Amino acid sequence: MRVLPAFLCALVLAGCGSSNDGSRDMDTGTSTIASTSTRMTLGVNSYLWHASLDTLSFLPLVSADPFGGVIISEWYVSPTSPNERLKVTVYIMDRALRADALKVVVFRQTASGGAWQDAQPSPDTAHKLEDSILTRARELRLATLGSTG
Repeated sequence: MRVLPAFLCALVLAGCGSSNDGSRDMDTGTSTIASTSTRMTLGVNSYLWHASLDTLSFLPLVSADPFGGVIISEWYVSPTSPNERLKVTVYIMDRALRADALKVVVFRQTASGGAWQDAQPSPDTAHKLEDSILTRARELRLATLGSTG
């Protein structure tokens, strides 16, 4: 009867160990971030994460949480449309490189009488951003696979 608790303890402790050498896992795209004292694994797919940052690089960012998988931009006013501004939030919800692991929400406002008023964004905008991020993520994954083989 004493063997069972000892076995369970050993099993739990074995799960705490890690053989992660800091490299990327090719199937999931997870990566580790080495710091001076610890190693932390991204909570989301690293290809989607980096592709999102690349795709949204023209936007000023308010927040980027690689462990929670949320990127929030500041309001962006295009030089060609000074009476309109956009704000984008990206949610990466999985460690897999899949389309359903990504959600982009776009907010739009227009200037009216010196104040910004909420307006409906084009339904295409979020979809186009998602497509761009997914395409870039696939490119990053292929580049990584090509450089390791």
